[in-house]
Amino acid sequence: MNLGNETWIVREFVLVGFSNLPDLKPILFTLFLIMYLITLSGNITIITIIYLDHTLHTPMYCFLGVLSLSETCYTLVTIPNMLIHLLMENQLISIPSCRAQMFFFLGLGCSHCFLLTVMGYDRYVAICHPLRYAVIMSPPVCLGLGALVFCSGFLVAVIETCLIFSSSFCHSNRVEHFFCDIAPVLKLSCTQSTAKALTIFFLSVIVVLVSFLLILLSYAFIGAAILRIPSAAGQHKAFSTCASHLTVVIVHFGCASIIYLRPKSGSNPDQDRMVAVFYTVVTPLLNPVVYTLRNKEVRVALKRTLGRRLRTQSV
Repeated sequence: MNLGNETWIVREFVLVGFSNLPDLKPILFTLFLIMYLITLSGNITIITIIYLDHTLHTPMYCFLGVLSLSETCYTLVTIPNMLIHLLMENQLISIPSCRAQMFFFLGLGCSHCFLLTVMGYDRYVAICHPLRYAVIMSPPVCLGLGALVFCSGFLVAVIETCLIFSSSFCHSNRVEHFFCDIAPVLKLSCTQSTAKALTIFFLSVIVVLVSFLLILLSYAFIGAAILRIPSAAGQHKAFSTCASHLTVVIVHFGCASIIYLRPKSGSNPDQDRMVAVFYTVVTPLLNPVVYTLRNKEVRVALKRTLGRRLRTQSV
């Protein structure tokens, strides 16, 4: 502490989390733990089915497997730490740990946006150019798109994390959140730079809006192609291959827009925490549910895999 100008350089943060709800902590811990276990088991089930069932070894389901794996890592970044803090009074986190948590959270979050964009492009090629699908979405192309998705996502995360942690923190050590997110940490910076905040906001706009607009463009072409199909059964079959992806897109980008593209993001900590619970706990839970309940091929593959396992055990 510098007594002359009363500047306190922060060495570690206190995650406020749900400390204002002490009586609800046991209930929240139980609820979040159950949801987290369901999310993990759902994503692991999807990954296992896609790996074991050769009929699902297509670009569409390979991207779904990558999404499930990425989402498993995404939840590991925030939820276990949140569960520990719900049990403990001490909610300290060091600045290096905070920086690492933010980097992986942003990197995986941005990668999800780009991956959903690639999955939208995959559906566009499958419906609008079915005869050329195997050539356009060849294994080398899919591998290259996957690498581009994660390189781009973590590049954005590097830039934003470096901007946020480029200066010291001295206003307070209380992070009004249950993990190290952009707005609550940036508020504690000693140098409140408008240019820094605008750069981070501009990058968020690029990631969220551009990805979403590209997905909308893909679905505009898909919709036009579906309307040209003469039979209602053919239209329904074509649309059903996109329904699960479209549901996940609406939920994911809706939450991302609310939390990161609001003009006064971070001004209402209680509201931010509530939205953050939705996109860090609820949304990852919805994705495996949507892809298993609304996707016929995944359901059939699951029954086939379970039947094969039961026959093996009975022999």
